[in-house]
Amino acid sequence: MTNTPLVAGGPSKRSLWPFIHFVPRQTHFNFVGLAPYAAVLSVLLVVASAASLALHGAKPVNFGVDFIGGTKMEVSTPGPTPLAAIRADLASMGVDDAQVQGIGAAGAAIQFSAVTGQSPDAAPAFVQGKLQSAIPGLKVTGVSEVGAKVSGELIWGGIGALGVALLLTLIYIWFRFQLQFGFGAILALAHDIILTIGFLSITRIEVSMTSIAALLTVIGYSMNEKVISFDRLRENLRKYKTTPLAEVINLSENERLSRTIITGTTALLALSGSIFNPASALFSLTATMAFGILVGTYSSIYVALPVILVWGVKRDDEEAQAIKLGPGSRAR
Repeated sequence: MTNTPLVAGGPSKRSLWPFIHFVPRQTHFNFVGLAPYAAVLSVLLVVASAASLALHGAKPVNFGVDFIGGTKMEVSTPGPTPLAAIRADLASMGVDDAQVQGIGAAGAAIQFSAVTGQSPDAAPAFVQGKLQSAIPGLKVTGVSEVGAKVSGELIWGGIGALGVALLLTLIYIWFRFQLQFGFGAILALAHDIILTIGFLSITRIEVSMTSIAALLTVIGYSMNEKVISFDRLRENLRKYKTTPLAEVINLSENERLSRTIITGTTALLALSGSIFNPASALFSLTATMAFGILVGTYSSIYVALPVILVWGVKRDDEEAQAIKLGPGSRAR
C-alpha cells in the first residue's frame, strides 16, 4: 500500500500553499532568439536616459541638499504633521527647492537650498520663525547645514565609488571566469547604472547620498545575478562540450529562471512598504533599488550573455566558434 501525501482538497489536488508552487520548475524559453529585439530595446532606453539628462541641462537629476548645499531641518508637531501646510508655507516664504518628507506620524524632515531675500546664514532662523508662527506647537528638533564645498566633494566621492566598484567587478569576473565574461558584466553594469540614473532624471526623485548607496547596492545585486548566471553557464559548457553555445545559454537560463523569479520577487516585496509611500524618508533609496533590481535581472540575460555569445568561449583549451546572432543561429 502506498502512502498518499495529505494535501488540501484530497490527494488528487495540488496544494496552493505555499505560492512558490506557481513558479514553474522547468521552462523552455528561447532567450537567445529574443536577444536582437532586447538589444534594440536597451539602445532605446539608454538614448532616452541620455536625452533626459541632456534636456535638464545644469540639473540633470534632482540633486538634494547633500549635493547642492543648503539646510536640513527636522520638526515635530503635537498631532499629525500637516505636510501640505508646511509645503505651502515654505512656498510663500520664497524657499527654493524645498523637500518635505514625513517622519512617523508627528514629524517631518525639511530640506532647502536657499530662501529668496535671505542670506545663507539668516535663512534657517527665518524659516524656523515663520513655520512656528504659522503652525502652532511646531518644534524644530534639529538643524544642519551642508556647504557647497562639502557637496562637491560628495559628488566626486560618489562617482569615484561607482568607478572603483566597476573596476573591481571586471577584475573579479576576469579571474573567476574568462575575459569576455568580465566585459559582458561591465557592459551590463554600465547599462544598469545609465538606466537607473535616467530613471531618476525622468521621475525627478531626489538624489541624495542614500541614492548613491542604492546605486552601489544595485551594482552588488546585479553582479550577483551575473555571477550566478555565468556559473551555471560554465557548468553546462563543461557538461555539453559539443552543443552550440546558443543552446547552452538557453538551457542555463531556463534552469535558473525559477531561482531568479523567487529572489527578485522577495527583494521587491521587502522594498514594497516604502515604494508605495512617496512621503517616506527612504523612498529615494527603495525606488532606486527596486528599479535597479528589475534592470539588473534583465541585463544579466540580455546584455551580459549576448556579449559572450558573440565573442565565443573557451572549451578544453580550444576556442569555440562564435555564433552570429541572426536567422542562421540555432536556439531552442
